[in-house]
Amino acid sequence: MTENAKEHGPEAYETGERDLGMDRNITRRDFLNGVAVAIGASLLPDGLIAQDSSPGAPLGEPLLAQGITQQDPRYYPPALTGMRGSHPGSFEVAHGLRDGKRWDSEGQDVDAGEDYDLIVVGAGISGLATAYFFRKLNGPQSRILLLDNHDDFGGHAKRNEFQSGKHFLIGYGGTQEIENSRNWSPQARGLLQELNVDINRFERFHDSNFRPSWELRHAVFFDKETFGADKLVTGEGLPSWQEYAAKTPLSEKARKDLARLQTERMDYLPGLSLDEKRKRLEKMSFKTFLLEYAKTDPQVVAYFQQFSHGHAGVGIEADAALTLLLGAGNRYIYWGGPAGPSPMIAAGMGFDQPFEVPFYFYHFPDGNASIARLIVRSLVPGSAPGNTMEDIVTAKMDYTRLDLPSSLVRIRLNSTAVRAKHVGDPESARAVEVTYVFNGKAYKVRGAGCVMACYNMIIPYLCPELPERQKQALAAQVKVPLTYTNVQIKDWKAFHKLGVAHAYCPGGYFAEVYMDFPVSMGEYRYTRTPEDPVVLHLVRTPCKPGLPAKEQHRAGRAELYTTPFSTFERNIRDQLGRMFGPGGFDPARDIEAITVNRWPHGYADSFRTLDDPDYAPSERPYVIGRQRFGRISIANSDSAGAAQTQAAIDQGYRAVQEIFGGRDEKPNS
Repeated sequence: MTENAKEHGPEAYETGERDLGMDRNITRRDFLNGVAVAIGASLLPDGLIAQDSSPGAPLGEPLLAQGITQQDPRYYPPALTGMRGSHPGSFEVAHGLRDGKRWDSEGQDVDAGEDYDLIVVGAGISGLATAYFFRKLNGPQSRILLLDNHDDFGGHAKRNEFQSGKHFLIGYGGTQEIENSRNWSPQARGLLQELNVDINRFERFHDSNFRPSWELRHAVFFDKETFGADKLVTGEGLPSWQEYAAKTPLSEKARKDLARLQTERMDYLPGLSLDEKRKRLEKMSFKTFLLEYAKTDPQVVAYFQQFSHGHAGVGIEADAALTLLLGAGNRYIYWGGPAGPSPMIAAGMGFDQPFEVPFYFYHFPDGNASIARLIVRSLVPGSAPGNTMEDIVTAKMDYTRLDLPSSLVRIRLNSTAVRAKHVGDPESARAVEVTYVFNGKAYKVRGAGCVMACYNMIIPYLCPELPERQKQALAAQVKVPLTYTNVQIKDWKAFHKLGVAHAYCPGGYFAEVYMDFPVSMGEYRYTRTPEDPVVLHLVRTPCKPGLPAKEQHRAGRAELYTTPFSTFERNIRDQLGRMFGPGGFDPARDIEAITVNRWPHGYADSFRTLDDPDYAPSERPYVIGRQRFGRISIANSDSAGAAQTQAAIDQGYRAVQEIFGGRDEKPNS
């Protein structure tokens, strides 16, 4: 539609943009009236809490830039739309530090006159868990300050709120779920229990009958740029792979090869022992496997190209064949789609019990943002009403209470740390001085101890006194960039008509598009009928095929920082219109709000068999990087080499154990 308009001059192009709805104002929300119906007007302050910016302000302008601090009753970041995640105002100071700017010299920093038992740099899950465990061991009178560069706490555990008439909607902008808690450490499980999180209750919150009752299935969207035609094909692999493939725009050979891969039990590495096969597949990309061993048509490669985006942040040319063949990284189990390449291949090659993803669904409507909110409610009395896992979902956080002088635990937002140094020699110092920048001015505070719960790459700039080997190890970890985008649409009649709940898009700007998970908790209710509004969740990982994984991540990070919201919006409208237009979806009419959660520094850098050296456990960069230095400890998911909530919690526990001279007997290593 719009591509053709571009070819026929500016006037046609402008018409195409209007067709997509790019001229529509989607940024203003009558939030107050709607939420008052949903969760009670008594919980809400008056004013600006629902708007992404004040009247006339640019889309996504930070609250602080509007003169709205967290002491202002209007301060309420979860309701902001536009560019979120690593939002404007959250990274500029850190980038200045990287580029050589200093705030802690020549009297530029102001002494705030504050002393604490512990200063935590970073108020994500790991930083909040650190504060929780420290207070538990040090006593309820512990004075703790948490500093965070974002305008909200939780880090990647990000909550997005929306309003459509009387309907209050919640989406997750980061960490999705509590991954199988049976594998969690006793400390992480204990934290959940102390926060009154009962894993078993999630079974009744998740409506497992929702999709079957509305006949919604997994689908694949073939785009014309990659496959020659735009076509949404529902029921992947149904009623048979041969019949499914016949409905796709793939070539005849590609159809046969796809069906063969999914249905035939074949050994593509004959003559090798199981151990030899495993080692070969660990060092072979899945793309290489498909082309050189399974001998598939290149269109089959295109079909699987973005399957690994969600778990690895790269395409199949940079992800190990073994990872995908054994089913790890599967993201479609909830939608009834296949677990990637067929287990028949693994079985045919001797892996008779390929990795099976157990079905569990421990998901708050805002993902693990509810865990962050539960910890904050525990740390800061009066910050949110209630005392259960259910009532936290609709509890209204009172940000004005997070940084009160009278509070023992204080969470200071919009505050970017730029230096942490010992007061004296690191081996004998009794305090750490931390300098942070708030609203363009530098302040310094002191703590008996300090935990760096930010991401690893920034720590060498914050702590230049660290040993060189440790700084190199910290800098070696490159986080995986990604975006989690939430789109509020006025109804899902097109999805019902097409029979789709989730779509994988092997060539799309967004690799996944799906209706948010059917979870109702406490007073929060998921959409009931196709006439109701719903939040769509879109996933994009900015990959650069052809480069090694870490170089792809660096290039993707740069792309995210330079991609404006308008580019995301246009691609959202274009892709959704092409996918669901045949069902009656109109992007100009049906899109009500967009929140792009941009994470240039996203998932923690985990070990990759394909291109990482085979380090001894003690020589892994994250193990070297997390070592305590004087009164400074390090705690984050980077320190575990695992992008998981339990890893972040475990590392917070480990850091606190270091402070008190002991260690967790079984830390996440």
